[in-house]
Amino acid sequence: MQQKFLLGGLAALFAGPALVEKHTKLLYSFPVFAKGEGVTREKIVISTVSRLSGRVLSPGERRVNQDIQAKDVRLVGPEGEMIGVVSRLEALEKAQAVGLDLVEISPNAVPPVCKILNYGKFLYENQKRRSEAKKKQHVTEIKEVKLTPVIGEHDLQVKLTSIRKFLEADNKVKLSLRFRGREMMHQEMGLNLLDRVKEILGPLAKVDQAPQLEGRSLLMILSSAHLKDKPSA
Repeated sequence: MQQKFLLGGLAALFAGPALVEKHTKLLYSFPVFAKGEGVTREKIVISTVSRLSGRVLSPGERRVNQDIQAKDVRLVGPEGEMIGVVSRLEALEKAQAVGLDLVEISPNAVPPVCKILNYGKFLYENQKRRSEAKKKQHVTEIKEVKLTPVIGEHDLQVKLTSIRKFLEADNKVKLSLRFRGREMMHQEMGLNLLDRVKEILGPLAKVDQAPQLEGRSLLMILSSAHLKDKPSA
């Protein structure tokens, strides 16, 4: 299997970028033979294919140290100071002299922009920023609350507590009031109940969809009065 693993890499090297994708799959199909902390199949494949194909990296990827391919780079120092255009070897020496990494920040610039930094810390801070941004994202959900035209006062108050909770969490609420049997002959009871719910909620809620009859159910959708347009789940 080790021979096949190596043959896959050599084939990509001599066949050119057109077959890199095919041989990337081959690299993924065999066990990881390298041992050591932090060694994963993904790291081996990305490093190998990057070297073999010379492809343009995606925004989330960075060439580091020996993986940098440009002959010359525009170098930024560890404190953000602009050093200028130097050879790749000189940039590597400067990074090694201060015990840091040489990281390609802008691979599509001419020459590429590289910075001397702690790559492990760089990855950690990027991941932390992405996690914080994800926490701030809120996808609005539509919560359904079921009612009946003859709901008791206690049960109505329980339903109103749930509705307030959903609206305060910036979710939308679909009120579903179902008529049973002869209740269909008194649809005004359902309309009056929905109007009462809206009146009780007051400034907390706004009507996104006015009451409308669908089959035997009267539906109304509410949202928080301060809720901006957000994607619904």
